[in-house]
Amino acid sequence: MAPFDIVHSACPHDCPSTCALEVERLSPTQIGRIHGAKENSYTAGVICAKVARYAERQHHPDRLTEPLRRVGDKGVGRAAYQPMTWSDALDEIAAKFQEAEKRYGAEAVFPYYYAGTMGLVQRDGIFRLTHEKKYSRQKSTICVALSDAGWAAGVGTMRGVDSREIADSDLVIVWGGNPVATQVNVMTHVVRARKSRGAKLVVVDPYRTGTAEAADLHLMLRPGTDGALAVAVMHVLFVEGFADRDYLARHADAPDELERHVATRSPEWAETITGIPAATIREFARLYGRHKKSFIRVGYGFSRTRNGAVNLHAVSCLPTVTGAWAEKGGGAHYSNRTIYHIDNTLIQGLDMADRSVRELDQSRLGAILTGDKRDLGNGPPVTAMIVQNTNPMNVCPNSALVRQGFMRDDLFVAVHEQFMTETAAMADIVLPATTFLEHDDIYRASGHTHLQVTRKVIEPLGQAMPNHYVISELAKRLDCRHRGFAMSAWEIIDETLKISGHKSAQDMYDAHWEDCAVDFETGHFLNGFGHPDKKFRFKPDWSAIGDDVEGLPAMPDHAPLTDAPTDQHPLRLVTAPARQFLNSTFTPTPTSRVREGRPTLLIHPQDGARYGVSDGGAISVGNKLGSIDLHAKFFDGLLPGVVVIESLWGNADFPGGLGVNALVSDEPGKPDGGAVFHDTAVWVKAA
Repeated sequence: MAPFDIVHSACPHDCPSTCALEVERLSPTQIGRIHGAKENSYTAGVICAKVARYAERQHHPDRLTEPLRRVGDKGVGRAAYQPMTWSDALDEIAAKFQEAEKRYGAEAVFPYYYAGTMGLVQRDGIFRLTHEKKYSRQKSTICVALSDAGWAAGVGTMRGVDSREIADSDLVIVWGGNPVATQVNVMTHVVRARKSRGAKLVVVDPYRTGTAEAADLHLMLRPGTDGALAVAVMHVLFVEGFADRDYLARHADAPDELERHVATRSPEWAETITGIPAATIREFARLYGRHKKSFIRVGYGFSRTRNGAVNLHAVSCLPTVTGAWAEKGGGAHYSNRTIYHIDNTLIQGLDMADRSVRELDQSRLGAILTGDKRDLGNGPPVTAMIVQNTNPMNVCPNSALVRQGFMRDDLFVAVHEQFMTETAAMADIVLPATTFLEHDDIYRASGHTHLQVTRKVIEPLGQAMPNHYVISELAKRLDCRHRGFAMSAWEIIDETLKISGHKSAQDMYDAHWEDCAVDFETGHFLNGFGHPDKKFRFKPDWSAIGDDVEGLPAMPDHAPLTDAPTDQHPLRLVTAPARQFLNSTFTPTPTSRVREGRPTLLIHPQDGARYGVSDGGAISVGNKLGSIDLHAKFFDGLLPGVVVIESLWGNADFPGGLGVNALVSDEPGKPDGGAVFHDTAVWVKAA
């Protein structure tokens, strides 16, 4: 008899893979290793190392186990709190919300959340409370707003070619992502294509990532210049006869106009913008043109620059020019989240949604909490919050301003968390939260096609409770009447699946997943793209996506909207994800911290010499928002003028107590908002 059970689950983290998991359950309260499910055709038995060793996080001695009331100063941490009962904690939170509503109106309360779990019930149930109480709504912009806009502009719907078709490709292009670190399953299918077809891998990225090291060709470009590269590739495709004119005539809106437009966008023109030699751009364009079975895996890096939507739109044009969409193993993939057809009415309380209620941009939290009228409008200040599934003190742009907002004496904050994060340490009340292994939920994927239902694997630690419990208990105290608050998470999952046309929750759990892949013609847009005329749009209607359209080009192009280098701020900073972290989720785990070492700035040796920085030396990096302290590491895998800080380390991990997001602007990207983490001009000097 095995010393442990194997229990099916699904990875809940903010990643497109949503891996199917097999968990070693050692006892009702303890897990061992976690493995990828071998029978799942996308996960294929492979998961990232940080999730494989999730036991480090699950059983970490610093997990929160009981509700806490702050009796000391904000920001101190555990020493500033005393235990309290769940009943008292929930009573007090509800009373503070009622007090805020009585004084200023319901919009003074701001339930704030994000993707610490991607489970639909535990993540999105907070909307049900927001909608019934008419609290300030959240506009979710911190992750994919810009890339969503770029994909929608051309393709018109949030789906793409099945990622498993990478194995049928002759050329795979990873553009704007680093799957070796952030979505390892992509590499599984790339390896299959290489072994079975001799496929080539091209990576487009501003620096030499782990994925770029594995590539046959790495196109190292300046941050925010992807649109120029894509347009120059289109120039070559038209000039050298690689454009599929029959496909274009049937499936695109303005192919002749596009050809005239890109005629002036030569590789030589793009070289001055991107930093990639014109000869290399031609080499890449010819490689792409010769291989109809070419698969572009579009990453979320596009969602981190002010011109990200324009850049992604330009890249999505490429398979339309060559007709690669029509081939098995050809086309592009960004997100599949619309293929599941989930009716979220019950989960989110959409039957009570009131679009006239104020919507606040989550990426502008610092401005919101410090009373910026551009955000608050004519509405009241935010004086009460509950925070679930996110750590805004660490992850939000302009983090020094976020800290200033949380320091307000008149702001009441409740944080539901697994650890005493920097945000939790600012709270008046902290509630212990379950992990994904301690509650039920349902998960849809972005990177593949499987819908997954999971059940609790082990018992919750201490008094930890799921998000659904907290929201439902607050709802009772706030006199909410929506029936979802009286249902269990499992009941909500089951009814949601049934009204959405899927099998029951139990049947799906027993089967481990349901493959929701669309047929070939639909998946490859041979039945038409997502616009009313069924055609791919080279000429996007940006105004249909957002209101801020000034400077957005009428055709795919380079849009110089970025935080451009100046004499005062000569370097372009990219804040890329570190391999061992995932936002701030894994920063407490010992192995992740040891492997990442310390906060480090990657800088080209030429720039190191230019700015008096030594390899390994202490440095300061800054701009008009402030400065941070860390250490330098010479690295020739980026262009001079570009620097990279792989993160997300906590603020406290930096020598000065201020982390990298203190340098990131909270200015919204165009056309509909979005955080611009990779779009920052800075100076560097020896400390």
